[in-house]
Amino acid sequence: MSAKRVCISWVLATIAIVQCISGANAQVTAQRLRDAGNDGANWLMDGRTYNAQRYSPLKLINEDNVEKLGLAWYQELDTLRGVEATPLVNDGVLYNTSAWNITTAYDARTGRKLWQYDPQVPREYGRYACCEPVSRGLALWKDSVIIATLDGRLISLEAKTGIQQWSVRTFDSNQWPYSITGAPRVFNGMVVVGNSGADLGVRGFVSAWNADDGRFLWKFYLVPGNPAEGFENAAMEMAAGTWTGQWWTLGGGGTAWDAIAYDPELNLVFVGTGNGSPLVRHFRSPEGGDNLFLCSVVALDADTGEYRWHYQEVPGEEWDYTCTSSMIQADLTIDGQPRKVLLHAPKNGFFYVLDRTNGKVISANNYVPVTWASRIDLATGRPVINEEARYGLEPVLVAPGPGGGHNWFPMAFNPETGLAYFPAYEHWLVYARDPDFKPKPFRSNGGWGGYSGEALKKRLELQKVIPEREKTWLTAWDPVRQQPSWKVQLPRHGNGGVLTTAGNLVIEGTTRQTFAVFSADDGELLWEMPVQTSPVAGPITYTVDGEQYIAVNAGFGGGAAQVERGSGIARHRASARLLVFKLGGDAKLPPLKPAAPIPNPPPLRASEEQVELGARVYAQTCAQCHGQLAVGGVKDLRHMDAQTHAAFNAIVLEGKLQEKGMASFASLITAADAEAVHAYLIARANEDWGQ
Repeated sequence: MSAKRVCISWVLATIAIVQCISGANAQVTAQRLRDAGNDGANWLMDGRTYNAQRYSPLKLINEDNVEKLGLAWYQELDTLRGVEATPLVNDGVLYNTSAWNITTAYDARTGRKLWQYDPQVPREYGRYACCEPVSRGLALWKDSVIIATLDGRLISLEAKTGIQQWSVRTFDSNQWPYSITGAPRVFNGMVVVGNSGADLGVRGFVSAWNADDGRFLWKFYLVPGNPAEGFENAAMEMAAGTWTGQWWTLGGGGTAWDAIAYDPELNLVFVGTGNGSPLVRHFRSPEGGDNLFLCSVVALDADTGEYRWHYQEVPGEEWDYTCTSSMIQADLTIDGQPRKVLLHAPKNGFFYVLDRTNGKVISANNYVPVTWASRIDLATGRPVINEEARYGLEPVLVAPGPGGGHNWFPMAFNPETGLAYFPAYEHWLVYARDPDFKPKPFRSNGGWGGYSGEALKKRLELQKVIPEREKTWLTAWDPVRQQPSWKVQLPRHGNGGVLTTAGNLVIEGTTRQTFAVFSADDGELLWEMPVQTSPVAGPITYTVDGEQYIAVNAGFGGGAAQVERGSGIARHRASARLLVFKLGGDAKLPPLKPAAPIPNPPPLRASEEQVELGARVYAQTCAQCHGQLAVGGVKDLRHMDAQTHAAFNAIVLEGKLQEKGMASFASLITAADAEAVHAYLIARANEDWGQ
């Protein structure tokens, strides 16, 4: 063969390899997405299939050989922030997104980086994200990768190169403090996306956009607006009858910040909705009411976005029971009848089986201890609410707390075992109303109180029982019998999303700082590997060249892992990584760097009045990122060193650390407020020193 022909052959072979790696010949069409259940080699969407069962038919890795599992490759993600995304894989390329929506494509066999795209999200948007600048995923469509950024942009990237193809804004960032932390979903050629921000005061909605060019298609608000301005549709007029007062001044809430699903046969989009704004119903709807569509599942026509049905899981929601946990579709036989069902285990502690054709509740039972309601009345579909749990100025102890019995961590369902798998959490919180609450736009508008005076004393007394009651476990739940099949106790809250496979496996990151595999039928621990952090994201599995891999983002953080359970963040950990495993993998993680010692707190010299003022300002301005009572959060502010104390005002009022997400708060608080918050943090550091 001539040198010229050898050269041409080499070039053609190289092009073929590049095309294979880039997925150039494997467009993600509407038909491929509908048929994703038959494609075990790839993971093309957030829940793998439209039914979002996070079940894979792969069984090259199974209960008989999983002990040979090892690390194939890993990539540093260069952040200590939480990383919550489910990666996607198409024909040998793994697509991933990290904090601040930085998106990367890798060779799924070797981890070689193919391209990276940084959308340059303004770092001040970190203050609008309840629970860090996280993203829970991305979407694939034809030859593109679609991301939804924290600051509200939908961006289409060329899958081969990462070059931006189009970008559209999904909300007006100047009017309301919206953000996006959930994954965009592509349903039949359209991108459907929700938003976050109810804690700061927004009116939640979902919107749909053409996946080819970003053209706007439809929008559905999830709570009603000002009646004087008219209603967008009959559903909003109906919903407005369940509200009182002037709820629209702070938006009302109801954001769809995670769970959105699609049934192509029924042509329905299912939307899980969030908490109210403000959180306390007394402040947003003074005369009570169900406040539709807070904490509900809402079904919309996929083509038009028109309302079809709803089921409200928490009428008059005021415990931060966002009903946005993952929704799974399944076909089950119940009482001898085949039923098309929607499985949902939201934060409120009840596991629901809904008829997804009409939204009627088929069955419901609590999967963790619940005190806000005694049961779900199946005749009416409504919870039987414990009125003592509807707190006033007097603190009351309620379960679950805002961390929820099951938070956003993705649930999985195995059709072979008939079981749903998810991390469960027995969680309690002392609730009370703040008598001095004055809502303010772009601020945390919970309305919770009991942080000073006699109310604080009662709060602290009630809180004493919480540590001994709180537990967490991986549960296997039988949705037909509405009872657990098995449980595996785990040491602390923040255990990750779940993957299940035909190899009789259940796979999850744990707060033992391990990645673990359990037997799907009985919960036996089959394999576990220390990974220097607690992976909270949902794992995936895929094959390349006939070899099966398992991948997970290992980056501890986010709301339920940090802010709502602050002590979790204090545990020493590695920065975030993408970890990929296979049978016989022999890659090694570098040694974990020694933890820095906790510094001695400075002496408290402020007055009691100044500390109390600081507690109130902190609760309204800082707690959503730095934890209730200054425990944990993005950075545990009880553990500031001398340099940070000295620069406190420069950080808080001048934005010294803006590039790390800590923008200036000078437009929201005064210098006196900042000094009071600093005093409060010094007080808290001294109170908890040595614990």
